[in-house]
Formats: sequence, structure tokens, C-alpha cells
Amino acid sequence: MLNAQLDHIVSRILDRAPDTSDIIFTVGKPVQVEVHGELRDAPVSSGAEGLLPFQVESVAMCMMGRNPRLYRDLVVSGSCDLSYELPGRARFRVNVFGQKGSLALVMRKLSVRVPTMEELALPRIFSEMATEKYGLILVTGGTGTGKSTTLAALIDAINGRYSKHIVTLEDPIEFVHGHKKGVVNQRELGVDFDSFSSGLRAALRQAPKVILVGEIRDRETIKIALEAAETGHLVLGTLHTSDAGQTVNRIIGMFELAEERLIRTRLSESLKFVVSQRLMARIGGGRVAAFEVMRTSLRVRDLIANGEREDRTYRRVIASGSSSGMITFDQYLTNLYLEGSITEETAMVYSSDRTQQSQALDKIKAARGEKVTDIDGLEIDAEYERANSR
Repeated sequence: MLNAQLDHIVSRILDRAPDTSDIIFTVGKPVQVEVHGELRDAPVSSGAEGLLPFQVESVAMCMMGRNPRLYRDLVVSGSCDLSYELPGRARFRVNVFGQKGSLALVMRKLSVRVPTMEELALPRIFSEMATEKYGLILVTGGTGTGKSTTLAALIDAINGRYSKHIVTLEDPIEFVHGHKKGVVNQRELGVDFDSFSSGLRAALRQAPKVILVGEIRDRETIKIALEAAETGHLVLGTLHTSDAGQTVNRIIGMFELAEERLIRTRLSESLKFVVSQRLMARIGGGRVAAFEVMRTSLRVRDLIANGEREDRTYRRVIASGSSSGMITFDQYLTNLYLEGSITEETAMVYSSDRTQQSQALDKIKAARGEKVTDIDGLEIDAEYERANSR
């Protein structure tokens, strides 16, 4: 397949579904697009029953080109990551992987332009994050929850406000940052460096003030990230964890038991913010993000250094820290429900504590004069009461 043919196919798909977030090529199905969290067919030719193995393979080979690293990764690990650009229209993060003896690929659509924090409606505390001079800021969540987009907006804010050298380590490069007040050098895994740990170690010799680590995957990477944060750098990174408490525990769990006390102390001194996010359907169409934000404080440092106790957990500390900008997922979901952005069902599905979340939503419904239970027709059975009193 020629590049021009692939560009034509992707253009037709986007013409049919402009709000596409993902495009999926897999054997036995027509091309699939994900729009607002739901998959649907997007056949590129009339009467297409399903893609054949050679068709998916030809798309994958066209995207991979002659890059030997991509083929090596595909053979050794079963998948590879790359970026693809439809000139003047869209950019994609692509993962090619093997399944049932054939290839499949998923294309995640990226914005051609770097979004701003205002456009993403990020919590106001993100403006404070952009002012940090050193330390560690982590953005966490599952795949496809918008971590890279959030970090791109944060990097853009720093780039626009301060004359700083910013180095990013990405797999692959998703948002292309122009030079503003700052200078941004973007490096891609497999092209400009061979692993996040080695790229991060090299970055310390490249005179940056801000370092973005696309993904913190192992102990070596977090050790160097802590070292960078301790020596006056602002380090931004992502982890695949569901909330702030799990993030801290995951980092500590990367180390041997003999190192736990030291790593707890270092982390308590270096960690500035942990932001976790979840993406869900918005009423009326589109997606909306919910955030949990934990920032450093005396109570948070104590939890990191000494661990959680029954009467003191990360969630409780965050829930009581609204005055300093902290917020739990459940509190954020409650606010989204109150303003009419999400349904009650969505607020329950994405909550961390469904019992407390149900109580919070019932209070809102009661204040609105809505029913808080589906049970109707309850009345006292007088005959039953008299029969049992004899």
C-alpha cells in the first residue's frame, strides 16, 4: 500500500466520523471507529464484510515504513508504537500488535494543535502546578484517559509563561510544541533514546529546567526522576494507576523492603502533586474528565513517610483538603452531576466509594425535590400488626 492510499482511506474515515477518537483495523471486521466511547463501523468501501489479514498487514507495513526498530519491537514484544500524520488534518498515535496469527492496529487521534488548560477546563490548581520550580508531578490513569493531553497543556502553559529549557521523553511524540518563551526539545523513544531511564539520565546533562517523562515504567526510571527532582528540576511523568494512593504505593512497591524507608523519605520530600483522571460520557455528547488531585502537605508527607493507618488514608486526607485545592474523584463526580454534565449512573460507575457517592447524590436529588428511591406504594399493614399482637 502506498502512503497516498493510506492517507485517502484515513481521510474518508474522518469525513464520515469527524468526532472519531480511535480507528481500529482488525481482521474479520470492517474498519471500526470509536466516537464518544462507542464503537461503530466505518467501512471504507461499500459492501465491506470485514478486513482480510493481508489488508491489515498492508496498512501496518505502510505505517511502519523501513524503520527496523519497529519491526524488531513487533517481533520481540508483540507490539510497537509509532506516530502517523495526515498532513494538515490530524495526527495519530499508533499501536501495531499481533493477535491470533495476524496483525491489528489501533490509531488514537491527537489534536494537531496543543490544547490549552482553559480549553480542557482543567481545575484551577493546574495553574499553580505550572509555577513549580522543582519537584515531581505525576499524572495517572488508565489507557485512553487523556493523561498525555493534560500534560501537553501543562507543558504549553510553562512554555508560554517562562523562559525555560524543556526536554520531553515520549513514546511516540504526540503533541508537537513550538518554541514560545521557553525552548522545547522533544525526544522519541527508539529514535532519539533507547529507554526512558537512559533518556532521563542523559536529560540531566542537557541543562533542562523541566523534564517530561512519557511513562515511568520501572524502578530505575523513578530513581533517576527522584534524583532530578531533588537537584532542582521539575519532573512531570505518568503512571498507569487509578488514584493518588495507589500511585504512591506503586512507586514504593518498586523497591526492595530494605530500601522502603529511604524511598518513602525521598518521595515525601520530592512529590508535589498527583493528579489522577478518568474519562466518561458527557450528557448531550462528547467526553468529560473527572480528576482526583493530591498536593503536598504536612499530612500527605506523613502518610508517604509512615504509611496509611486505619484512621488516616490518602482518600480521607484528600477529601478534607479542599481549602488547598485537593479533591477526590467522588467529590469531582458529585460536582459534575450537580452541574448536569453526567448522569447519576455515570457518577456511580466511575466512583471510588459507591456507598458514599450514593449518599451524596441522594442529597442533591432531595434538594431538587426528586425521588431518592425507586420503591413505591409502601404502607403499614394494620391487619398484620393486629394478628401478631394477639
